[in-house]
Amino acid sequence: MASAATTLRGRACVTGIGTTEYTRGKGSMVSNLLLLLRASVAAINDAGLLPTEIDGIIAPITGGSVRELAANLGTTDLRFSGKIDNGGASAVSALRMAGLAVATGAARHVLVPVGWNGYSSFRAREAEELGILPGAVARDYYMPTGATAPPQWFAMLARRHMHDYALRSEALGEIAVAFRAHAQLNPQAVMRGKPMTLDDYLAAPIISDPYRLLDCSLETDGAAAIVVSARERAEDLPSRPVHIAGAAEGHPFPADCYLNRSDTHHIGLHTAAPEAFAMAELTPKDVDFAEIYDCFTFEALQQIEAAGFCPAGEGQDFIADGAIRLGGALPVNTHGGLLSEAHILGMNHIVEAIRQLRGDAGDRQVDDAQVGIVTGFGDFGEGSIAVLTRSAP
Repeated sequence: MASAATTLRGRACVTGIGTTEYTRGKGSMVSNLLLLLRASVAAINDAGLLPTEIDGIIAPITGGSVRELAANLGTTDLRFSGKIDNGGASAVSALRMAGLAVATGAARHVLVPVGWNGYSSFRAREAEELGILPGAVARDYYMPTGATAPPQWFAMLARRHMHDYALRSEALGEIAVAFRAHAQLNPQAVMRGKPMTLDDYLAAPIISDPYRLLDCSLETDGAAAIVVSARERAEDLPSRPVHIAGAAEGHPFPADCYLNRSDTHHIGLHTAAPEAFAMAELTPKDVDFAEIYDCFTFEALQQIEAAGFCPAGEGQDFIADGAIRLGGALPVNTHGGLLSEAHILGMNHIVEAIRQLRGDAGDRQVDDAQVGIVTGFGDFGEGSIAVLTRSAP
């Protein structure tokens, strides 16, 4: 931990962001690789760089190798490559890896793209074959019992929390409604123009108890990308750099089977969050907004607790009275999140955090945003977090 703290804090910046359109309906109508390339070119342009200046690439978990990306982009001086396989925690883990690469001199500018045709071609039931969702445990022990899709697996975590802490369905509804309200202010959100009330949420059909339809994230086509640069190089680029003040990841044990853990509620973020905040020399009280990985409503609540914003079991009280809405004590998922903007595996959360800290979020801008966090949640509890700041630490 000490080594990471001395090499990463304040030594790496996000200098470029880019996205494609996020779509459902007929879908993107292009290949997964082309989505990744479009987002990558947009991020490189935003950073004020040429593709030939990118010397590091971290490949996405959803296909598209470093070789394919480099060849198509014309990246001629590749010095660093990597790939993260932490499910929904991968985007933030990749941000951390990119930060460490530029902070240690392994690369100068690292491209991190993430994207997929998650609506038009990918389906949750195909995830095991593609290696995107949990492996042997899910295949050999959960699926034969009929638990074949993510809503069924993650519903068990939510139900356990309800048993131990008397979590109410209305609290999950507040999360869904708040994120949908934020999406109404986001021109890129898939669910813009489709407002939601708590009554709408409660009337939605049950998918896997306690999850209703509106507890579940969107299936979406699209891609997003970032460029991470060494701080001394970022200062010469045209876009305002956003600083990586701290970042960490954590892994529960056993990784892919929460039913056999000594503490079912323990996830990787419980380990990662204290490390990231210590590296940043900040605390949860310093955070102006949070972009929390929200594959399901409960996972957003669980990570609010795990990141240290409130004690275990007190999340539903913490989010009450509009606390996670714009203007509240801790605005969460100001873009609408995976639930209402798009499911781009959390890279869209990073993009939103950069927009907030640049002051470019338009109608959903958090006033005087100086510190934000982004989290990732993968498989059955892999956790990642980055603490980002507007000013250099």
